[in-house]
Amino acid sequence: MPRPALEVADIFRDHGAAWRTANAGHVSLDQLKVMSAIERCRTAALGGHVARCEDCAHTIVAYNSCRNRHCPKCQGAAAREWLAERQAELLPVGYFHVVFTLPSPIADIAYQNKAVIYDLLLRTAAETVLTIAADPKRLGARIGITAVLHTWGSAMTHHPHVHMIVPGGGISLDGSRWLSCRPGFLLPVPVLSRLFRGRFLQKIRAAHKANQLQFFGRHAHLDQPKAFAAYLAPLRKIEWYLYSKPPFGGPEAVLAYLSRYTHRVAISNRRLIAFNNNGVTLKYKDYRADGRARYKTMTLATDEFIRRFLIHVLPNGFHRIRHYGLFANGNRAANIARARELLAVPARPYEPDTPEAGIDEARVLQRPSPCCGGRMIIIETFARGCEPKHWPTPAPAAIRIDTS
Repeated sequence: MPRPALEVADIFRDHGAAWRTANAGHVSLDQLKVMSAIERCRTAALGGHVARCEDCAHTIVAYNSCRNRHCPKCQGAAAREWLAERQAELLPVGYFHVVFTLPSPIADIAYQNKAVIYDLLLRTAAETVLTIAADPKRLGARIGITAVLHTWGSAMTHHPHVHMIVPGGGISLDGSRWLSCRPGFLLPVPVLSRLFRGRFLQKIRAAHKANQLQFFGRHAHLDQPKAFAAYLAPLRKIEWYLYSKPPFGGPEAVLAYLSRYTHRVAISNRRLIAFNNNGVTLKYKDYRADGRARYKTMTLATDEFIRRFLIHVLPNGFHRIRHYGLFANGNRAANIARARELLAVPARPYEPDTPEAGIDEARVLQRPSPCCGGRMIIIETFARGCEPKHWPTPAPAAIRIDTS
C-alpha cells in the first residue's frame, strides 16, 4: 500500500515544537511522549536496517517504528493479529453490534477524569448487557462481549463511547445448553438504556464520594457534593443513546470494522488532505447527513488539529479493548470450547502469520523486492541516531517500510 502523501508525523515535526512552547504547562507527560514518538517514528532517531535483494541487489533503508499505540503508522501488525484471534473465536450464530454513548455533560467530566470515567463506561456497559441477558425473563443465558473504547468522533472531537460485538445467544445458566435470542433481536434497548443510566450514575456518585474525581475550570465547583448532585439530576430524566442491531455483512464485518480502530487513535493518515498556512484539511463524516452528502472536508487551524489529536491520548496502562462474560480472558478458551460443543460445531483454526520454516526472522524482511520479487536480506543494522553505511545506489530518498 503506498505511503500517504501527508501524515500526522509531518504536522507534528513542522509545528509540534511551537505548539509545545505555546502550551507549556498544559500538556501532560503522556501527551508529550506520544508527540515525541510520532515525530521520531521511522526516522534515523530510532535506528533501522538496510536490506538488499539477493537477486537484483535492489537496496532499501527501513527505519524502525515507534510502536506507540497512538501512532497512525504503527500497530498494523498488531491489529491484524487481533483480528485473526477474534475470527478464530467466532461462533456460528448471528452477532449484534451494540454501542453505549455517554451524554455530553458526563463526557465533559470524562475529559478531566479519563482513567476513572472511561473505566466506568466500559465496566458499566458490560455489566448492563450481562445482567439483562442473564435475566430469565429475557435470554436467561451467560453471553460473551468484546468491547472497544472509542473517544473520538469523525471530526476528532471528544466523544467517548463503547463498541461491542455480542453473539446472539449464550450458554444457559446451568451450563447444559445453548440459548439463542430471537432472530434480529438481542435485548430490549430501552431496558438496557435505563439500567445503564442508573448504574452509571450510581457509580459516578460513588467515585465522587471517594474523591476519585478532579474538576478544573468551569467545572471546579463540582467538587462540592450538592453542586455535583445538581449537575447529575437532569441526566436521570433523559434517554441515554444506545444502539443495537445485527451487523450488516455478518460478524466478520463488525470485527473488520473494530480492527481498524483497536490499535489506532483519533484519525488515520489517509483522511488528511492538505497542510499549509491555512491549517490542516481533512475528510470527515457528517452523521446528520445521508448518502454521499455525509462525506465532507473541513480545515482546522494547526494548533486546533494538534489539540484535538492529543485529547485522545489514553492514560498510561489503560486497556481500551476488553472482554467480558464468556469471553473474559481467564476462561475464554474453555467457554468458547463449551459453546462450540453445545452448538455441535468444530473449533475454527487459528493460524498466526508466521515466517517460513528455516528462515531467520531476524535477518530476512518478509517482503519481496519491488523490482524482481526476490528475497530481501538484511545486510546492516544501525543504532538509534545513526545513519546507515550502505545507502541505496544511486542514492535516492530512502524507502521507508512498515516494520511494525
